[in-house]
Amino acid sequence: MLAEETGKQPNANQNTGWFARFLATVEWLGNLLPHPITLFASLALFIVFLSGILGYFEVAVADPRPLDAVGRDPDGMIEVISLMSAEGLQRIVTGLVTNFTGFAPLGTVLVALLGVAVAEHSGLLSTAMRALVMNASERSVTVTIVFAGIISNTASELGYVVLIPLAAMIFHSLGRHPLAGLAAAFAGVSGGYSANLLLGTVDPLLSGITAEAAHMIDPEYVIGPEANWFFMIVSTFAVAIMGAFITEKVVEPRLGKYDPREASIELDAQAMEAPTAQERKALKWAGFTFALLCVGLALLVVPESGILRHPETRLVAGSPFLKGIVAFIFVTFAIPGFVYGRVAGTMKNDKDVIDAMSKSMGTMGLYITLVFFAAQFVAFFKWTNLGTVLAVKGATLLQTLGLDGPEVFFLFIIMCGIVNLSLGSASAQWAVTAPIFVPMLMLIGFAPEVIQAAYRIGDSVTNVISPMMSYFGLILAIASRYKKDLGMGTLIATMLPYSMMFIVGWTILFYVWVFLLGLPVGPGSATYYTP
Repeated sequence: MLAEETGKQPNANQNTGWFARFLATVEWLGNLLPHPITLFASLALFIVFLSGILGYFEVAVADPRPLDAVGRDPDGMIEVISLMSAEGLQRIVTGLVTNFTGFAPLGTVLVALLGVAVAEHSGLLSTAMRALVMNASERSVTVTIVFAGIISNTASELGYVVLIPLAAMIFHSLGRHPLAGLAAAFAGVSGGYSANLLLGTVDPLLSGITAEAAHMIDPEYVIGPEANWFFMIVSTFAVAIMGAFITEKVVEPRLGKYDPREASIELDAQAMEAPTAQERKALKWAGFTFALLCVGLALLVVPESGILRHPETRLVAGSPFLKGIVAFIFVTFAIPGFVYGRVAGTMKNDKDVIDAMSKSMGTMGLYITLVFFAAQFVAFFKWTNLGTVLAVKGATLLQTLGLDGPEVFFLFIIMCGIVNLSLGSASAQWAVTAPIFVPMLMLIGFAPEVIQAAYRIGDSVTNVISPMMSYFGLILAIASRYKKDLGMGTLIATMLPYSMMFIVGWTILFYVWVFLLGLPVGPGSATYYTP
């Protein structure tokens, strides 16, 4: 029951009922899963054995590609190709390295991260976030915190490490419940993970996986990091408004008035560090530099004669600008980041820039290892035709059930949200599900860009209630500073209203944006797929 109804503050031992059962189930399922790297290695081996079995029984489906498609079998059938053969073993051995080096998300993510690393290590992103939140009025502080959490996803760790503790301090300083501030920031950083105003490292990561999956149906299909940009921009404001509404109308009233005696630390000793005069000066120069870069880029893209437009059609679609968007992500973070560092005194020369990039690359070891095994899984799936066979059979089932219209995305979003409870990594989850669902939904007429946008909703909305999310333990530790007996179930119960609001509101926004208004999810992105 609510604290204001009982007169007592609930504690971890009182956390019973369906919240506790839900938590126990999620933890049990999560504990059954191996490490994502082990999971991909196991799945790759499973594909080899499954292809051998299905290949032995000559499982096949009708080729969904047009008659004139390149590589289409004259008989119009796609058979499962066994990797449990001499030819299969040869292909595995000779393709092991090229599967890894040719995996689309690998290079694009690393290049984008090099630029973000300069902006992060110079202090630009941290200062910008603190300036945004601490300069907000009391009236707008809630929506500002959620909004700041969303845009902090450009550098994922920054929101968790800097903004969430800062938001709790700000709410406490305003006489509001610090856990409400923590919840608002957590909702923005994690629940709004896929939304943003700027393209970040997650965009090329997901688009690369989507492109690999789409190539099972259309080998020539091109998907860039900007594929969901328009929808992610409007989602930023929608999630910020929804997050602020839930904080002020549901979470904060439920928490009630805060009693400082519940804290496990001395709250009076906490200090919020506002940007110094030097940091504000550096921030202005970085902003000016960013504006100049944007103006220069616009001069190369906006005019019909712009050299970054498509050389033949003179359109932005398919242009060097969109194909090279990762290069511009690198430049627009790295240069303002260095300018900030020079003015603020955190960076003096090229050595500091190189050190920042090197440190970020040093943290990518786990990701690179994950990519190696994920690349093998995706390649094996493609070689064996299992993805296409499953997609054709799945598409046929959806059509038989009458689920071949826009309503299928509601089920897809729900499924992604449920899977996310036990497999928290966005890239790991999409690498597993994309080879099945992207071709399947393409076969019933939807473009990969729209499928990816729907996935990003499902992948985001349940982050805040998943103990498997990598930063959940950190958030629990921060929250326990303000309520020493706070349990994991209490934190999930606090965040659940955000998850429920986001999955309903964000899904409605998706349907209105894509199917009611007929707007593209990104520059040049199609809604429907036509072979």
